[in-house]
Amino acid sequence: MVTVWTVRVLTLFPEMFPGPLGVSLAGKALENGVWALETVDIRGFARDKHRSVDDTPFGGGPGMVMRPDVLEAALVAAAGDPESPERGRVLYLSPRGRVLDRELVRELAAEPRVTLLCGRYEGVDERVIEAQRLEEVSLGDFVLSGGEPAALVLIDACVRLLPGVMGNAETAGEESFERGLLEYPHYTRPALWTDGRGQTRAVPEVLLSGHHEKVDAWRLAEAERITRARRPDLWSRYAEAHQAEWDRLAARRSRRRRNGKVDGGTGDTVRSGDKSEGQVS
Repeated sequence: MVTVWTVRVLTLFPEMFPGPLGVSLAGKALENGVWALETVDIRGFARDKHRSVDDTPFGGGPGMVMRPDVLEAALVAAAGDPESPERGRVLYLSPRGRVLDRELVRELAAEPRVTLLCGRYEGVDERVIEAQRLEEVSLGDFVLSGGEPAALVLIDACVRLLPGVMGNAETAGEESFERGLLEYPHYTRPALWTDGRGQTRAVPEVLLSGHHEKVDAWRLAEAERITRARRPDLWSRYAEAHQAEWDRLAARRSRRRRNGKVDGGTGDTVRSGDKSEGQVS
């Protein structure tokens, strides 16, 4: 029996879903039953005639806080008891949570079901986070108007990894972060293009060569160059993981030079300490 990846979204604005997830690859996959989306209107669990879901914060301060009693009722109805092994992972989209990265996306895409709580106002009562054992997840060091935009991003990132969603399975393996690097540049026709200021720009010759090994080596070198320049944090981890390999290549190249041999291949490109063109130090 095939398990359909299911995501439940608890929100005050269910009309925001599927939104952009209803078009393109994600939309086709949703229509074809590759994944399923369920929305839960939090306001439906309010306990007064005004359907109130928030109240003023204890201790004073601006804004409002979402009530724990309302949220717990919605969470239990959507995901079940926190002690249940069938519950699946329940996430609260929060700027103070674990940053959403490739590893976490892969974890969530491998789950049969995921529940997302979208906060609003100043956030949710801390007690419901503790009582319902919510995992807090963040998109980064910035604040959104609510959890819904973050939920859309998280779902899209997961859906792309589901079998049958991506048209070319190899594409995912070439994307940013898959090798610990940012992605290399892309080019298409025309090979010579004149921009709006009259400057003619050419595609790098190596991409027109038809030499697959040289193309692969160029793409790796470009990915390394861009990562080193733009994301020192990623580059540091990548360099640490590959330093032993670079040292071996450097030693091999040194031996060949001592023996009077010229290394003209791409397989022995040294990316640590070699500042020749097309290589990354």
